[in-house]
Amino acid sequence: MGSKFKNFGLIGLGMVAGVAVSMQFSAVAQKATTGSSLPVEELRQLADVFGLIKSDYVEPVEDNKLLTEAISGMVASLDPHSAYLDKKSFKELKEGTQGKFVGLGIEVGMEDGYVKIISPIEDSPAYRAGLKPGDLITRLDSQPVKGLTLDEAVKRMRGEPNTKITLTIARKSEDKPIVVTITRELIKQQSVKAKIVEPGYAWVRIAQFQEPTVEDMAKKIQTLYAQDPAIKGLVLDLRNDPGGVLPGAIGVSAAFLPKDVPVVSTNGQLPDSKATFYARREYYSGRTLSDPLAKLPEAIKNVPMVVLINTGSASASEIVAGALQDYKRATILGTQSFGKGSVQTIRQISADTAVKLTTARYYTPNGRSIQAKGIVPDLNVEETADGDGFNGLRAREADLQKHLSNDKEKEVARPKVDEVEEEQRLIALAKKSKPLEYGGAEDFQLAQALNHLKGLPVKITEAKVVDKETKDGKDADKAGKADKTEHKTDSKKK
Repeated sequence: MGSKFKNFGLIGLGMVAGVAVSMQFSAVAQKATTGSSLPVEELRQLADVFGLIKSDYVEPVEDNKLLTEAISGMVASLDPHSAYLDKKSFKELKEGTQGKFVGLGIEVGMEDGYVKIISPIEDSPAYRAGLKPGDLITRLDSQPVKGLTLDEAVKRMRGEPNTKITLTIARKSEDKPIVVTITRELIKQQSVKAKIVEPGYAWVRIAQFQEPTVEDMAKKIQTLYAQDPAIKGLVLDLRNDPGGVLPGAIGVSAAFLPKDVPVVSTNGQLPDSKATFYARREYYSGRTLSDPLAKLPEAIKNVPMVVLINTGSASASEIVAGALQDYKRATILGTQSFGKGSVQTIRQISADTAVKLTTARYYTPNGRSIQAKGIVPDLNVEETADGDGFNGLRAREADLQKHLSNDKEKEVARPKVDEVEEEQRLIALAKKSKPLEYGGAEDFQLAQALNHLKGLPVKITEAKVVDKETKDGKDADKAGKADKTEHKTDSKKK
């Protein structure tokens, strides 16, 4: 039962747990076996096993399959985020970081075994076909959705441009299923959403850090200030943001921090993995000569801020939250983040394949390691007034097998059976938690963020810090029940 719910949490809205990826596409050969000799005896054993399978296995096995699986297993054995990328996986990773993919153009989740449409992307094939938030996809062509994982369903909906797929839709307002055939297209994702949520207060949401994110965010902020030049407070929403490219995290941080301050540092075996990244154009604008942040209004550097995080906030989103927290630039509100404090570098090994390899740990400006710990919010506020729902059931980095240790703090193992967690599971089941529309009228955490910015009471929760060493692995909520309190805040101090 436990693993089932933790898988739900990792899947989230169909996005795999994110990585702060340093997109360095270079040959591996130049790095290989530097300063060491090959383990000849072990390689001989590998060759012997290969020959044994070829000669004795019950049926013939292709050489390519054996070698590919051997490479994949070798890399995957290192940690949860290192992986061999075959042709398809490598293509999908590049599309994801570029904010482009071929598909239907819908943001989806899972509900009662069906794929639920959270939101169609504007001007996408799904949008033009009339698909609506709340629709349930029950069939993909002739394949029932029930029994598929969300990842499997997403893969079926993606494909080649100009190919078609037939969806069967269940809509509450309709008595009969809706059958619609949609042609796949190249979809350009918008990783940034923004709006004035009420007079004087803005909301900026980053769903994932992609190559266009910094530029997209800058344009959205300029639009917000054009609508309301006297913005009194801004909420940066990083909930369920699984991460993405490292320059995106640096650029988003730089938008709100003083120029040239350190944003994040990294440390690993290679000389180029020992680095500090600053709030400067060259660290976030890539090959472009122009600075996407140059036209931001000056007020953005001082406007009172709240950053929203939760268990689904990982990697690049933790870099941003950690930097803004260290400089006391923003109040961090929500629940403890995922805890992925490692950097993956993409090393291309052929024209179509690559290895995603963990090459460094990253650290906040004050030298904190987030690995297997995460960002602990300044104000702990759960997803709803009644609890954290499925968000409290998600696995964190510290729960993953073979995760890297935190090299700054002693890691305390979590108990395998947690009575508090089991109680949360039962509560979530009873409520049948539904996907939350971030930025909507029922967004409890956003409402508390706005209260903080206005200096009004905030309903905080005395919650357990994941790796905090206390008796029996518990702290203030000894009885396993959340203690809701109102916390008076003064935004002028931030």
